[in-house]
Amino acid sequence: MSKLILAVMLVLVPVIGFAEGRCPPGQYPIGDDRAPGCAPIPGAEGAAAGMPAPVPTGKWETRWGAIVEDAENLATGASVSMKTKRQAVSAAEAECRKVGGKNCKLRLAYYNQCVAIADPDARQIADGGGKSMAVSAQTVEKAKTMALEQCRATDGGQTCTIAYSACSMSEFKSFR
Repeated sequence: MSKLILAVMLVLVPVIGFAEGRCPPGQYPIGDDRAPGCAPIPGAEGAAAGMPAPVPTGKWETRWGAIVEDAENLATGASVSMKTKRQAVSAAEAECRKVGGKNCKLRLAYYNQCVAIADPDARQIADGGGKSMAVSAQTVEKAKTMALEQCRATDGGQTCTIAYSACSMSEFKSFR
């Protein structure tokens, strides 16, 4: 019987030694196999005792952009880096009216991204065909690529060029 208890203890001792798993001393495992991590054991040595908590130095503020157009008059207005969607749309509408738009309507509002407009060839528009594409994406290059691909895929393959591109990326504002 004592040999059985000794055998069981010898089997369990190595398992107990790995209780902290993949983490260094003073930390314990968090997450799962897909997203593993370690967190400090409160009050344990090596748990960053005496280190002050990090203090934020600022914050990221959202920035909006908008594209407004009057399809009848072919007038377009755009805005970038506005603090609110309302400001972005209002500024784009004013720009649209400034270039002759009478019935300017919101085409695309976006925030913390880039935008691109791909227009068909002028001959296609004059012939009553062609469709412009406005696309937002994380980078201006990606927005341009997507806008051109979508524009070219319209009406059985039209010739398109980038007419406009811009970014309204979030801005870091320091607390100091």
